[in-house]
Amino acid sequence: MTQQFKGTIKLDVRDSTPDWSAFLAKKAPKDAPNVLVILYDDTGCAAWSTYGGRINMPTLDRLAKNGLTYSQWHTTAVCSATRSCFLTGRNHHANGFGSISESAVGFPGYNGHIPLENGTIAQVLRDAGWSTFWIGKNHNVPVDAFSIGASKKRWPLGLGYDRFYGFIGGETNQWYPDLVEDNHYVEQPYQPEDGYHFSKDIADKAISFIRDSKQSEPEKPWYMWYCPGANHAPHHAPQEYIDKYKGMFDDGYEAYREWVLARMIERGILPEGTALTPINPLPEGILPEADSVRPWDTLSDDEKKLFSRMAEVFAALSEYTDVQIGRLIDYLEESGQLDNTLIFYCADNGASGEGSPNGSVNENRFFNGYPDDIQQNLAMIDKLGSPDTYNHYPTGWAVAFSTPYKMFKRYASYAGGTCDPLIISWPKGIKARGEVRHQYHHCTDIMPTILECCGIEMPETIDGVKQSSLAGVSMRYSFDNANAPTTKETQYYEMVGTRGIWHKGWKATTLHAPLPSDQGNFDKDRWQLFHTDVDRSEAHDLADQYPDKLKELQDLWMAEAEKNNVLPLMDVSIDVIHGLEYHVEPPANGQFIYYPGTSEVPEASAARTLGVSFKALAEVEFTGDSQGVIFAQGSRFGGYSLFVKGSKLIFVYNFLGIPPEQRLVCNAPTLGNHIVGVEFNKQSISKNLEAIGQMKLYVDETVVAEGTFRTQTGHYALCGEGLSIGYDSGDAVSSEYQSKFEFSGGRVVKVVFDVANDVYVDLERKLAAAMARD
Repeated sequence: MTQQFKGTIKLDVRDSTPDWSAFLAKKAPKDAPNVLVILYDDTGCAAWSTYGGRINMPTLDRLAKNGLTYSQWHTTAVCSATRSCFLTGRNHHANGFGSISESAVGFPGYNGHIPLENGTIAQVLRDAGWSTFWIGKNHNVPVDAFSIGASKKRWPLGLGYDRFYGFIGGETNQWYPDLVEDNHYVEQPYQPEDGYHFSKDIADKAISFIRDSKQSEPEKPWYMWYCPGANHAPHHAPQEYIDKYKGMFDDGYEAYREWVLARMIERGILPEGTALTPINPLPEGILPEADSVRPWDTLSDDEKKLFSRMAEVFAALSEYTDVQIGRLIDYLEESGQLDNTLIFYCADNGASGEGSPNGSVNENRFFNGYPDDIQQNLAMIDKLGSPDTYNHYPTGWAVAFSTPYKMFKRYASYAGGTCDPLIISWPKGIKARGEVRHQYHHCTDIMPTILECCGIEMPETIDGVKQSSLAGVSMRYSFDNANAPTTKETQYYEMVGTRGIWHKGWKATTLHAPLPSDQGNFDKDRWQLFHTDVDRSEAHDLADQYPDKLKELQDLWMAEAEKNNVLPLMDVSIDVIHGLEYHVEPPANGQFIYYPGTSEVPEASAARTLGVSFKALAEVEFTGDSQGVIFAQGSRFGGYSLFVKGSKLIFVYNFLGIPPEQRLVCNAPTLGNHIVGVEFNKQSISKNLEAIGQMKLYVDETVVAEGTFRTQTGHYALCGEGLSIGYDSGDAVSSEYQSKFEFSGGRVVKVVFDVANDVYVDLERKLAAAMARD
């Protein structure tokens, strides 16, 4: 029962009095607002038109003119961590999200499991009478729970959401997403050639969720968390939007920084005198080469053309997504709901530097520690934004779009990683229009703000579990008082080895690079000190002038770290972190058995074929008409596939999408049951983390083809593109067939993967080795 039963119960129903109020759901307060939280990925303040940038954001501009623009709102520096703060109002390490889901490690601050005492905003609002919806990206499912057979306790419906539609993990192919509806995987409704794009799809779904809710319960308010795949790589956008930006970034990223800083000051986002920081601000020996910026005047004409096009495509994705969100805002206005809808429009961390100094046509190289090749990138310039690329701009644009701050995403030490755009619009609840707010705030403050605006107290218990205190504070005091002093006093920062703390207008940070720098020696780091009340860009280090203030903040950081489960600090290399990440433990005999007619198996839960020796053998019933995929994992940007086409049995290993595809081919069996598959014997690991060895193709007990192959050691995909039996899910691995290519003309009986000769090393032993240094 939701309330105490106030009826009467006698022996006879004729003498008893019912009480429906004890059983019905609680109603929200009268005139309570709807809540819409729009959360982009990977976007610095200097990118968007609202803040002075060149990327046209008509919907965001519209909401800002009718609401407030915040200039000092901060995040954690990466997506999973920030999103956990949105969910709970607690700090990211306290939520178990010291890093992204896919890099979870078995420590309290890093395991990727939000504890029950950190209840979610959706649980609170649903119990208080709101409908609750989650649309788009979900980067807070624990990696051990990605698979369809895992517990759904920490999927959206288990966290208080009535409906979910989107994808699970850090990113997705915008043309071929791995879609989930509620608690199960679903096929995308139509294909790119028919006009499909993820940003368009989720706008349609968001409108339908609200319409359905309002049709049956028109007075019930709703809360929606709307998380597009933009602006995370891959930067996929319709060609007509890419064409709109032709030539707009030809002046280069250094010129852009000077241009946009002046506009940010003119618009009141930044104070007069704000200094522009260097494009490579970290000292030699600390700044990783992969995070460095190549000065624009050192580039060739072809490189400038390529880098400009990469920025154009990024801008196109951002604007196209904003226009799709505009359809949702139009619907709210047409249906009379916009005036009493509290809207937060923001981004989860600074611009991304994961494209390397050369940019990338396949961001998956970053997650495999494999260097980008400028010539290969140039060859794909006309394909950028299309399904043929998985593109990401170079680090120079990450610095530019995070102007005037130092560095970018992953760097929690500097505002380039943490200072992000935030617009709040609520026509019925905010008197001010089109104004800027400079109070210092953080993503932990979103949940308390929503609760105060909705007139809801944080409950002491949720589902019988006593709740921890909220870390954030409400921002509502700032809505109609531009000069109100900041009510937040302290905020610590830490992300993959980088550290900082802000306290009453001062900030201390460490000179340290993030994972995968493998620098260690945290106790030997030099700290910097900035007076951010007067030095917004953190340009002037005052550590030598105010050693007592620096010591005060260092001690305060350690106290916050101990309180929030921040330790141990980790900045380990790509190969080490892959060893620490969760992977399903192989059976004692090293064999995994899979069957057709099943959902794809996420990478972390599938047989591990990355950087190891393995066998993959399938029992297949062949006929003269057999064709299609027997098993596949990954996509054209990295993966493998065994398939039958044109009477040939073909195995393709697509190494990070770098042509040519590695192939083994033979005549396919024509009739009867046969065992077909491959065996890979790893012989070495190259300096670029390629696993080199012999790949053999088998038909029954006969080796019918073999050759030297290089295989990946990191990820086939950060998320999605899992192991599929009898079909190829998502984007096709090989250019020799289209997506899906289901097996027909016979049947796949089962597939056995054997990793017994190269079973994953015990994770705790790997961790001990990684941490055992001075």
